[in-house]
Amino acid sequence: MMNLLSARLSALSPSETFAMAQKSNELKAQGIDVINLSVGEPDFTTPDHIKQAAKKAIDDNFSFYSPVAGFPDLKKAICEKLQKENGLEYTPAQIVVSGGAKQSLCNVILSIVDKGEEVIIPAPYWVSYPEMVKLADGRSVFVHAGIDQDFKITPQQLEEAITPKTKVLILCSPSNPTGSVYTKEELKAMAAVLEKHSGIYVIADEIYEHINYIGQHESIAQFDTIRDRVIVVNGVSKGYAMTGWRIGWIAAPQWIASACSMLQGQYTSGPSSISQKAAVAAYTGDQSCVSEMKVAFERRRNLIVSLLGEIPGLNVNNPMGAFYIFPECKSYLGKSYNGKTLNSATDVAMYLLEEAHVACVGGDAFGAPGCIRLSYATSDENIQKAVARIKVALGRLS
Repeated sequence: MMNLLSARLSALSPSETFAMAQKSNELKAQGIDVINLSVGEPDFTTPDHIKQAAKKAIDDNFSFYSPVAGFPDLKKAICEKLQKENGLEYTPAQIVVSGGAKQSLCNVILSIVDKGEEVIIPAPYWVSYPEMVKLADGRSVFVHAGIDQDFKITPQQLEEAITPKTKVLILCSPSNPTGSVYTKEELKAMAAVLEKHSGIYVIADEIYEHINYIGQHESIAQFDTIRDRVIVVNGVSKGYAMTGWRIGWIAAPQWIASACSMLQGQYTSGPSSISQKAAVAAYTGDQSCVSEMKVAFERRRNLIVSLLGEIPGLNVNNPMGAFYIFPECKSYLGKSYNGKTLNSATDVAMYLLEEAHVACVGGDAFGAPGCIRLSYATSDENIQKAVARIKVALGRLS
């Protein structure tokens, strides 16, 4: 019955990250010991004070519809967080809370991108960005940055990608899938380019803000010359180990926030009331949990960079944020094992799943066909075992 689907849905591609996770789970169900490094999810549990706030919300009967754009106390807490941590001034009316940062992103794209308008997406990119642009009938314009650039585009590349049809730049820092982080100086140079093009908006995906290893997070929204054209997207999933709670949000110019609220009101309404009360506790409570998780992620980053760097043929950089590493595996393309040739990074990922029982994701899905993405949001022991298996499996190729 696929021929009965709308053209809009037929144009979409399935998520490779979820597909690999599903294949990993299928092997696990068969009793195979698979180490899953494919999913971008903290392995920590939600901190206790956040869970307690959710339990209290249930006892206090927060079981009714929430306001479409979110509870006032959560919007206020987000504004206070933005002012305290980022030096950014927003009012609660400029905040829209949604069912995860993914919905927040999609809300913005659907609200401001029209048919045929161009969205600049630095590559490597998160798998869902181009699919969301398709939903809006927009056109993705990919700007490629390899490992030699630390996977970060330059101001000159941005300038060269801009056309009269350009409407949006999506900038993710810290990055999924690479872990790269734009410095304040790099963002300032980007802002200088955007100053000259008044019709271009920036979607700043900052969901990994709290997982960075260079100190203070820098937002492109800090530059006054483009501030009224920046939409900050963030949430509690990564920094507070709350992926399943599904709370994301935007901080945006008033007219964009109003548009997103109107759109959300027609297809999901307000997000979970209980999850919102948990998010209030996340932002207003003890922040030591954030620091503790970041310390663990940095230790794991150092471990996996060191171990992968010992594998001949892998080109590895040192990511400055998030919990991903994106090694270049081009030297293995064209090699074979047991009569099967690896022609793409997706083939490499599937080979590692089948032969090493380690799940990762091929870079093809992220616009970087010469790389693979591994998440180190797992234990030190799993990292050591996984990389040892990868080294053995890659060593068998010829």
